[in-house]
Amino acid sequence: MGESFGPWKMGFDEEMMQYISSANVAGGFHAGDPTTMRKTVALAKDHGVAVGVHPGYRDLVGFGRREMDVPPDEIHDEIVYQLGALREFACYYDMEVQHVKPHGALYMVAARDEELSRAIIEAIQRVDTGLLLFCMQASVTYQLAQKMDQPVVAEFYADREYTDDAQIVFTRSVAEELDPEEVGDRVVRAVTENMVKTESGKDIEVASDSVCVHGDTPGAVRLAEAIARKLGENGIEIRPLGRAQQMIS
Repeated sequence: MGESFGPWKMGFDEEMMQYISSANVAGGFHAGDPTTMRKTVALAKDHGVAVGVHPGYRDLVGFGRREMDVPPDEIHDEIVYQLGALREFACYYDMEVQHVKPHGALYMVAARDEELSRAIIEAIQRVDTGLLLFCMQASVTYQLAQKMDQPVVAEFYADREYTDDAQIVFTRSVAEELDPEEVGDRVVRAVTENMVKTESGKDIEVASDSVCVHGDTPGAVRLAEAIARKLGENGIEIRPLGRAQQMIS
């Protein structure tokens, strides 16, 4: 969320807020700007939604979905920079930042690159040890976070296909609207059975501590509504995970 900037509008933040428990707020590098960030935090507070920073590559033109050759130490500093911006706006509204969830290509490159994952984790731990890190379970990032005692949350992607090795199929955007009922059923199965059908038709195991829906996916609001409704029908509560200390207690 918070991916609009200047006169350019992206997503349906206000409509989506009623269905979610945690918002990934753009850090200003791949999208977003200070005013949009402030308004997004205010909107989240009004709806009782937790906020986390969504840091990406410095790539407004490519919306952060292009791989870039950036040294890990620079990524470390850029994570701290984007996180710092959101923390101040959260403080402005008497809120705390709950998590960090890398965006787009940064997320996908880190998923296979230990040095980059380490830079991200060290940046988080240097700033605030109570922050959660959101990522795929089938990733170097998740494995390294466990080794480094970084509180980590395994994400399930509602609006992306999976490969047979439990990787998401990375695309710059989804071209057509997905069937909300099918997506809702897919999420319920992932949450209750830890299973998903891949793009090849194979059933695989997948972890799902949190469910991700992209705000720029066509029909995102309808997808979020269907997911929330079907989870509720199955007795599954949607709520923020809380910061690391709260999870431990």
